[in-house]
Amino acid sequence: MAEMVLSGDEAVAQAALDAGLSGGFAYPGTPSTEIMEYLQEHLGDKRAGAGDADGSAETGSVLEVRTAPRVAQWCANEKTAYESALGVSFAGKRAMVSMKHVGLNVAMDPFTNSALVRIHGGLVVVVADDPGMHSSQDEQDSRLLADFARVPCFEPSDQQEAYDMTRLAFDYSEEHEVPVLVRLTTRLAHARALVTMAPARDVPARGKCTDPYSWILMPEMARRRWLALLDKQPIFRADAEAASRLVLGSKELGVITCGLARAYYKENEDEWARAHGGERPSHLHIGRYPVGAEKIRALVAHVKRVLVIEEGYPYIERDLRGIFGTPVPVAGKMTGEIPLAGELSADSVRLALGLQAREGSAVAGIEVPGRPPQFCQGCPHADSITALKKALEGEAEFFTASDIGCYTLSALPPWNAVESCVDMGASVGMARGAASVGQKHAIGVIGDSTFYHSGMTNLIDAVRYRTPMTLLILDNGTTGMTGAQPTISGTSQLPKLLEGLGVEKEHIRVLEAHKRALDTNVAAIREEIAYDGVSVIVMVRECIEWLKKARKS
Repeated sequence: MAEMVLSGDEAVAQAALDAGLSGGFAYPGTPSTEIMEYLQEHLGDKRAGAGDADGSAETGSVLEVRTAPRVAQWCANEKTAYESALGVSFAGKRAMVSMKHVGLNVAMDPFTNSALVRIHGGLVVVVADDPGMHSSQDEQDSRLLADFARVPCFEPSDQQEAYDMTRLAFDYSEEHEVPVLVRLTTRLAHARALVTMAPARDVPARGKCTDPYSWILMPEMARRRWLALLDKQPIFRADAEAASRLVLGSKELGVITCGLARAYYKENEDEWARAHGGERPSHLHIGRYPVGAEKIRALVAHVKRVLVIEEGYPYIERDLRGIFGTPVPVAGKMTGEIPLAGELSADSVRLALGLQAREGSAVAGIEVPGRPPQFCQGCPHADSITALKKALEGEAEFFTASDIGCYTLSALPPWNAVESCVDMGASVGMARGAASVGQKHAIGVIGDSTFYHSGMTNLIDAVRYRTPMTLLILDNGTTGMTGAQPTISGTSQLPKLLEGLGVEKEHIRVLEAHKRALDTNVAAIREEIAYDGVSVIVMVRECIEWLKKARKS
């Protein structure tokens, strides 16, 4: 039994390798990115880079690592990653797809429908939620989406459980023929701890699914599969109930925890006991969903009041309250004892338990200046945005829609250059929508990776309706915001793709994103925003951080 110090992301990836993973697929997104990076680092040495169509690899950019019969690949987006994993499962081999919480929104179509097919090779869906929105647009809770799809959800409370639960999830997926969602949160995904690993398994080949009708969701077959999924719900609930841990203690207070909340509670448990005659609170820890009822009933029958500590939405708390409430008072997010927004901490849980706040030492005479995020020194996006701003000088009317990437920082001073950022690909759609109802000089700003992820389909709409808009694709050759992972296609392929989507060749401009080309770039942007149709400007220069990474490899 080997031991390693691993982050939660790394523990999941190692567990998948040890469980006999054949195919791993992902799109980078904090806090899940390191899962694929670990798979690629430990799977093998044969690498395919983010090269052009001829397959040439670029130093430092790794799209896939392949060691027969295993593969770990970055994909164009979370939906394509999920569907690739489904193909592996149909072929009878074990697959894992990993993403951040908002990435599951992109993959919701295959995710919800895959609950109805008869999963063949184990399929594990790892979703890393981001409470506190450290690098996200929202802090949605993926447990609700697992509930929506009616699939089992495993929620580890530490790195050891992240390893153990991921291994178990593959077995459970094959046993019950459903995908299993493993939910992480930011601190667990990134913090490190000692993990004891079990021996790696050789998983016997299952062969391709021999019942294709169980994968064809035409209405008649889908109805049968839906009923079969509903029949499994009591099993999922009973198994989750058996996996939960109840320790009855004080009758004064019952505490329900899940995930990382258990660690925060445990930090304060002894002090609560000292303040209440030495007896610890009664404690129920839930690590799997859907939530069982019997241990909750046993807890509620034993105590005078209940505190629910969970990170994310008040999911367990709502279940516990039901419509008509409970026979004892329930405290948590819905009553204000636990903050509704942001991450949990040992201090916030401490206050919810009724303990005194810890007082820190005051440090006088030190003023820490505010340090808002900014472009890296030498970032090509800064030169692209400077050219855009200068091109718009003197224009009385314009709209600049940004997408999600490092370039979103141009919304901040000193640029104040973009006016919206909603979701992946939205810059193209919002610019198109505004232009279609008369907005002059509608401009979308998007990165190359995000364009491949979600921008192309909106651009097809713009081409079809000959919308008068301009799209700036900031092509730095990588997915810079998440740590310089490769884009799905090389720079030289982008103009060909744009022409194939229907953009007129003379209005596809490829420019160097550099201050020495400022005047040329300003003139080109002005020409294209004046054009009464779709124009695309590709601003090309490599990411500074990518260059550092490439030089080390």
